[in-house]
Amino acid sequence: MHIHILGICGTFMGSLAVLARELGHTVTGSDQGVYPPMSTQLERQGISLMEGYHEAHLEPAPDLVLIGNAMSRGNPEVEAVLNRNIDYMSGPEWLSREVLRHRWVMAVAGTHGKTTTTSMLLWILDQAGFDPGYLVGGVPLDFPVSARLGSSDFFVIEADEYDSAFFDKRSKFVHYRPHTLILNNLEFDHADIFDSVEAIERQFHHLVRTVPSQGLIIRPAVDAHLDKALAMGCWSPVQDTAIGSEVIRMADWRAELLAEDGSRFMVIHHEQPVATLTWDLTGLHNVRNALSAIAAARHVGVTPDHAVAALCRFSGVKRRMELLADIDGVRVYDDFAHHPTAIETTLQGLRNRVGEEPILALIEPRSNTMKQGVHRDRLLESAELADRVLWANLNDMEWLESLIAEWQAGHQHSGHHGIEASVDDLIQATLTDLPRPCHIVLMSNGGFGGLSGKLVAELERISSGPAQPDQ
Repeated sequence: MHIHILGICGTFMGSLAVLARELGHTVTGSDQGVYPPMSTQLERQGISLMEGYHEAHLEPAPDLVLIGNAMSRGNPEVEAVLNRNIDYMSGPEWLSREVLRHRWVMAVAGTHGKTTTTSMLLWILDQAGFDPGYLVGGVPLDFPVSARLGSSDFFVIEADEYDSAFFDKRSKFVHYRPHTLILNNLEFDHADIFDSVEAIERQFHHLVRTVPSQGLIIRPAVDAHLDKALAMGCWSPVQDTAIGSEVIRMADWRAELLAEDGSRFMVIHHEQPVATLTWDLTGLHNVRNALSAIAAARHVGVTPDHAVAALCRFSGVKRRMELLADIDGVRVYDDFAHHPTAIETTLQGLRNRVGEEPILALIEPRSNTMKQGVHRDRLLESAELADRVLWANLNDMEWLESLIAEWQAGHQHSGHHGIEASVDDLIQATLTDLPRPCHIVLMSNGGFGGLSGKLVAELERISSGPAQPDQ
């Protein structure tokens, strides 16, 4: 079968392309403004990519078109699919029908940490010899691709609350029917499709309704919005996680920090110490992610001590505080931060690790919610742990210009927050009076205009010094 995918370089649709290819289908796809790592992964899989959206991309006519949720009416290929009566469906529906049916689905949902937690759970099961199938909304560093079918009954999936397609406004995760469900957290996001956090709570409740009574839901002990979602009805056992003494009652799973930055902690199950986890990751958010993954793995038979041992060898996920370069004392990291909470927790973990060493954050508010200025009031506060912040206004957002101008007017003698309109200007501002040692964190949920490669190249050029004349 020839399957053509619209929006193929999105993290979800790109992963579907990999699964469809593994199932033996011929796979092609179209997208606009493609960027790594997904484009690189697809090319390595021999999947043909077409730039832009044109009716000609549907020649010869595919047997089936999978339409990504970024597609809308008016898109030339969408209109051609409808006018020519080509068979089509949403990505989540295809995944449910062709891959997930009759499998033990282990799903990870939440506003933050889905990709990392999914990758942790996948790594634990892999190291236990399960050979699970999986779909991760990113590129886990311990695996060559973001999706595979696997040979076992288990399938680990990142479960997104975003809608399925322009013709199916249900959240993607409602299609997955998990037997084991991790709920990482719940905050307001996706302002382009949700009017309020209550609307998101309702979608999470719809997901909870699909978990069987013999299944399991894992959640943090403290999360008011998850409380509301579960209060609408829950028919499955629930286990909770906590750090230290943040809850008075006993949590099912708890972490006792042995290092402030979260790089070392004791895992405790029903108040019995299990094992000490030591790894390269930082931040309390990753401690919580680990507890959830360990609990989920136990649900399918992996003992907690084996899970901890696996996570001690966990490499992480591409673009989640991924160290890109260490040049003359300047360490450059790439991070996917898409929300003020993600910015804050990431910087907190780094600050706890590096102490007083300078941190420079380069942040592009790029998600639909961020671009609308929904989180405007929290934005500057979320980055306060950085010594200097440069905001990338690559989309000419007037509210961002106004926000930084207001801050600068009240802090005339401080250069803590700056704003630049182009990647070249960002690089120039970054390199001006750059201290050493220092830590530069690039934060964007998109390609950031190729900033990472350009900045590292410029740092390497400066490090090598002026070219020496020929003798």
